[in-house]
Amino acid sequence: MPAIKTGANAALRALGRSYAAVHAAPRPKPPPAVVMLNMGGPSTLPEVHGFLRNLFLDADLIPLPFQRLLAPWIARRRTPQIEQQYAAIGGGSPILRYTRLQGAAMAALLDELHPATAPHKAYTAFRYAAPLTADAAEEMARDGVRRAVAFSQYPQYSCSTTGSSLNALWRHATQHAGGSGGGGLSGVEWSVVDRWGTHAGFVAAVAQRVEAALQKFPPARRADAVLLFSAHSLPMSVVNRGDPYVAEVAASVAAVVRALGERHAYRLVWQSQVGPRAWMGMQTRDALVGLARIGRKDAVLVPIAFTSDHIETLYELDLEYGKEAAELGMEVHRAESLNDSPVFVRALADIVAAHLRDCAAGAAGPTSVQMGLRCPGCTSTACAAQKAWFARGGL
Repeated sequence: MPAIKTGANAALRALGRSYAAVHAAPRPKPPPAVVMLNMGGPSTLPEVHGFLRNLFLDADLIPLPFQRLLAPWIARRRTPQIEQQYAAIGGGSPILRYTRLQGAAMAALLDELHPATAPHKAYTAFRYAAPLTADAAEEMARDGVRRAVAFSQYPQYSCSTTGSSLNALWRHATQHAGGSGGGGLSGVEWSVVDRWGTHAGFVAAVAQRVEAALQKFPPARRADAVLLFSAHSLPMSVVNRGDPYVAEVAASVAAVVRALGERHAYRLVWQSQVGPRAWMGMQTRDALVGLARIGRKDAVLVPIAFTSDHIETLYELDLEYGKEAAELGMEVHRAESLNDSPVFVRALADIVAAHLRDCAAGAAGPTSVQMGLRCPGCTSTACAAQKAWFARGGL
């Protein structure tokens, strides 16, 4: 009898385990990742040197002779000056705070717009400041991510910005492919949103900010205010090899001007030149001087290629150029960056939702038609390999 009881108890325990396995709560599925790619910025003053070192080491952004030797030297020399600039805007860049805010709000909207793949989660992968690509990859590995969208936060494509961030993702994934977990990116199916500079929601969000800035002028002078759309410049060596950035920024400007009813004179100008080499112009500072000289003393500065505030808006446009414009007798207002704009957040969600729908329906591949085309003057083997890798979905 004891043997029978023991056998019966064992059978009951086995049956209980089988029942529990069948009826256990299902494990939550890994969230589809939306990886927000951007340049980033130091959140605190001690991070400035590392940010500059990473930036000057990036040959995609700033090609330098003897880069690995020269970049650290330039970073050391520039750190004290740049620290002062970050101190003047509050001690660090707010770009991480805004990127996380935008990402969380976008993911919540995505759950409503595209419930088939919900819940969604945004990850931040900055190029030059924490959280870097490796940090995002580690977080994705912890979450068990198997599907990811690389979502450039540069509205207009350049090999120096979006291309550099995609190169960083590709390098991290392929360099860790043989290791445990693939650095967090092994086995992840990728697709890319690489440009969206004429998306209706983005255009509407920028136009809304410009309208608000125009309201700061007296009604009698408002119509004569000149719109200066300011974008980060590029070295002419990059432009001349066929980089699409200049044309795409111009397309964004034209779309915003149309949304505003073409009521104001405007120009596209360029800022943030670094070093003595030839860069795309005319420079924003020179445009302000020129407007003052010809008697056009009212202007709105519009950051058309920056979606979140960082040093180029808060220091360069607001403090540096603002001071110079005042000395020229001008009244200049800056259109607020998109930051926490609900219109902009909805645009981000709409862009990703449409991308996911198109990918699921087979209406689009992992990458856009435009991303598949290398610059005619491109000689980078990394660019060719990265584009091919993403075109295969990173698999």
